Amino acid sequence: MKLQVLDKGSVELLNHTEDGDLLVVNAARCSFDKEHKEFDEDKDKKLINYLARERHDLPFRHPSATLRLVAPIFVLRQLGKHQVGFSWSEVSRRYITGEPEFHEPPVWREKADNVKQGSSDTMHPNSSGMLSRNKFVNSNALAVYNDMLKAGVAPEQARMVLPQSMFTTTVTTGTLLGWHHMWKLRTEKHTQLEAQKYARAIGDIMKIIFPYSWEALCLR
Repeated sequence: MKLQVLDKGSVELLNHTEDGDLLVVNAARCSFDKEHKEFDEDKDKKLINYLARERHDLPFRHPSATLRLVAPIFVLRQLGKHQVGFSWSEVSRRYITGEPEFHEPPVWREKADNVKQGSSDTMHPNSSGMLSRNKFVNSNALAVYNDMLKAGVAPEQARMVLPQSMFTTTVTTGTLLGWHHMWKLRTEKHTQLEAQKYARAIGDIMKIIFPYSWEALCLR
């Protein structure tokens, strides 16, 4: 399962706990030394709803999912702030020298009046001009980067000239509860729009692979 995000980004499911909802309820029943072999849509759904509502979170830490995230550096740094329940590995430009790709937004937004909010919903009056300047910066940064590599500069230093709009890739594994925590924070209205789009894509995958647990967690 792979969802496109932004112009060249994506969120792709690589692996996940099969029968994750069943694992949640069996983890909860462990205290009573009980276990269900199959998911009971009546009893087990009620138990999941109870666990989520009363914030008995431990059972939701047992299922996990591994995603491949292809996103601009500035987005992944926002998502990567959430370390509890996560492990991630990132493509390194110390070792690869393939052609970088850059995020080019369709419009540029105006700065918000509230300093806690990065941007408003209003398009900048000179958005088209900013788009041209952004393309110019990306093109020149790429040219300098390639020139450095051809001149024998170490890739670990040459990469410093590449802008934060460059796409990078991580393989990220998180618990069900960890993904929900990230989703909840990064879908808040004050979150940068680009990060919100990735969080929503992550949520779209989670509600398919962990349908009952994800719904219960999102309702609380």
